[in-house]
Amino acid sequence: MAAPLELSCWGGGWGLPSVHSESLVVMAYAKFSGAPLKVRVIDNTWRGSRGEVPVLRTDDDIVSQPAKILNFLRKQKYNADFELSAKQGADTLAYIALLEEKLLPALLHTFWVESDNYFTVTKPWFASQIPFPLSLILPGKMSRGALKRILLTRGEPPFYHVQEVETQIYSDAKECLNLLSNRLGTSQFFFGNTPSTLDAYVFGFLAPLYKVQFPKVQLQEHLKQLSNLCQFCDDILSSYFRLGLGGAPGGSKVMLRPQLPIIGVGESQALNRRTQPSEQWIQGEELY
Repeated sequence: MAAPLELSCWGGGWGLPSVHSESLVVMAYAKFSGAPLKVRVIDNTWRGSRGEVPVLRTDDDIVSQPAKILNFLRKQKYNADFELSAKQGADTLAYIALLEEKLLPALLHTFWVESDNYFTVTKPWFASQIPFPLSLILPGKMSRGALKRILLTRGEPPFYHVQEVETQIYSDAKECLNLLSNRLGTSQFFFGNTPSTLDAYVFGFLAPLYKVQFPKVQLQEHLKQLSNLCQFCDDILSSYFRLGLGGAPGGSKVMLRPQLPIIGVGESQALNRRTQPSEQWIQGEELY
């Protein structure tokens, strides 16, 4: 019998199972691959200290960071990339690198640095999920971490401060969204009719930007002009994350701890569990 898989992640809102991009990446991949995760949503009983989520726990392992978690699931023979060719595997790595380089800085800025968004949406939401007094500390730490990450990746000459890089990161993000829209075209998923790792990453990055209601929405407005990307997010939400009360995935029950809601494997594609790891490109690779 396989060891139980428990995922600790930030919870949902605005019709999303999680408002946190990295948590969404893992949750979507689990749905696509049929991995039977138990989801432990962070709430005001949480005793964590550093905000390092998502985290996957089994009887023997603790794994953090989406790329490492996805690799761990593949080793457990939950593989959403079973049908990909070597070229499609290489394309997956290239597009994930593009997301990390071009889109992520603007996402971090939108959620954690843009002051109106941070003080009216991001900080209150995350603080409401965290026990006192950590709720007074952790959102600010996460905001400073986001700013540091932006400046480390984009704060090179002639740009040294976030105000100087803001125009550039939003321009790059819009270009990235345009490229994703053109690549997706009229297809349901990025590699045909079956979702894969790339779909999980794109969904995880785009869905919070698409759904969370911000006062400052310049990148969100651009995304909403790309109807195929919006439809892509809506289709995954309706097909894989039918939400019940409190944002819990459809088919799961909202329970008091220590009982945990279960991400089911009821979807027809997820039921076809992929049991063969891809030998062509994924073995031993980390996506970032």
